[in-house]
Amino acid sequence: MKVNMPMAVTAADTIKRTITGTIVTWNEQGNTSVGPTVFAADSIEIKPVKLLLEHDRTRPIGKMVSHNVTSSGIEATFKIANTMAGEDALVEATEGLRDGFSVGAQINEWTNVKGVMQITSAILDEVSLVTDPAIDSARVAEVVAASENEEVKEDSDLATADSDKPTEGDQVSDTTAPAPAVEEAVEAAKVEATSPRPAFYTRPRLDPSPVKYLEATIKATLGDESARQYVAAAADTTDNAGLVPTRQLSEVINGLANTTRSNIDAISTGVLPDAGMSFEIPKITVLPTVAEVAEAGTPSETDQNAAFVTVTVKKYSGAQKFSVELLDRSSPLFLTELLNNMSAQYAKVTDTAVNAALIAGATADATTLATYPTAAELLGFVSRGAASVYSNTQRFARNIIANTSQWANLMTLNDSGRPIYMASQPQNAGGVVSPTSIRGVVAGLDLYVTANTAATTDTDGSMLIVDPAAYTFYESPTFQLRADVIGSGEVYVSLYGYGAIATKIGAGAFKINKT
Repeated sequence: MKVNMPMAVTAADTIKRTITGTIVTWNEQGNTSVGPTVFAADSIEIKPVKLLLEHDRTRPIGKMVSHNVTSSGIEATFKIANTMAGEDALVEATEGLRDGFSVGAQINEWTNVKGVMQITSAILDEVSLVTDPAIDSARVAEVVAASENEEVKEDSDLATADSDKPTEGDQVSDTTAPAPAVEEAVEAAKVEATSPRPAFYTRPRLDPSPVKYLEATIKATLGDESARQYVAAAADTTDNAGLVPTRQLSEVINGLANTTRSNIDAISTGVLPDAGMSFEIPKITVLPTVAEVAEAGTPSETDQNAAFVTVTVKKYSGAQKFSVELLDRSSPLFLTELLNNMSAQYAKVTDTAVNAALIAGATADATTLATYPTAAELLGFVSRGAASVYSNTQRFARNIIANTSQWANLMTLNDSGRPIYMASQPQNAGGVVSPTSIRGVVAGLDLYVTANTAATTDTDGSMLIVDPAAYTFYESPTFQLRADVIGSGEVYVSLYGYGAIATKIGAGAFKINKT
């Protein structure tokens, strides 16, 4: 791959038209185009390279004429072309405006040590003059501008030379020949020991500040080429987020599910037997009789009979299949949300099944209502339901289950404008219904609000009065979560559990009846 290591220019000579500086340092971490990077000592093979402007191959401004490999890095001198771009580069380097070097190298061998790329073998590909170096230790030391009759001796074979004694040589002129296209942003790395890794290239580094962007925008409007390049790089979001990067927060928006099970909370619960897909509960069907008899009379005699209620065990299951890459490379938040949402869906399907069983077994109110019940109609429904449940179960109705539309209606019920179930003085209230809670009290019954029901509007069964003991939901102690790697290399996660709804006395529930 190719990596760009920004440094700082240490010398610029406006007389001899040369710029000298350290183009790379050994064993010093810098922020390159691939992140934190360190070049090992003597890890770069030097070859003749051009000096570019901001890594733009269509904008060469000079070429290397000498270099010196030291114990700390590589120092190099570049002959600057006698062009407008070259002249501007000399002035900018002299005044410290564009005084950074960024070396581009083709990487052959490297290792990753705690997120830092440690480069051990590379080939120099190009050097660029840039605005913002990543390492502040190397700066412009000399700018030399040559007269027309002066020359700088070029180190054609790039042998080691003293960087503080630049020689005269050939002048670099502008060229109209087509330049190579800019490399792609990121290519997949080839795992081949015999071939170099693909190129890696990024746009010019940006100073991500609104002030710098505003300044560049104004200068670009006035014709400044460097400013136009800055604005173009900031606007390029294909591989550069520019000045407005998109961040992803750790919070997750989920308005689709929760783990509330109001229907199951409103009835009794039990532990599922440890074996079998069905089980039986004995139920008294005929009671023995006791009657008034005459003296020495024959006692009343009726055999007690019992039958068995068969309860079917149901399996509730869901699964998710995803790639191992998603597992390995995604945020841990993915697995957290996956488990949370699968648990929420398990809660929803079991609670909805209980609601359906309650509606199916409940006694329908003999009095039908045309619309949402008024305060008086609600009290009538509660009184009839309480009497029906007690007469059929010999126990009291204790809970009332309402869907969200009935819940909304309960909050509107009022006495001359004063809310009945939202009174500020609880001792004078008929109950408590709050828009911030799915629990409350209505006419002496504990209220449970549910969204897990097919009766989502003002329909039959949208309101139920229940004796908790008449219905029991038996459930396995915990649901199961299993993960397997299948043949395709994907991960298969399965969540499942077992539950059984026992309708012990169907008439232990009383449902609203709509016309």
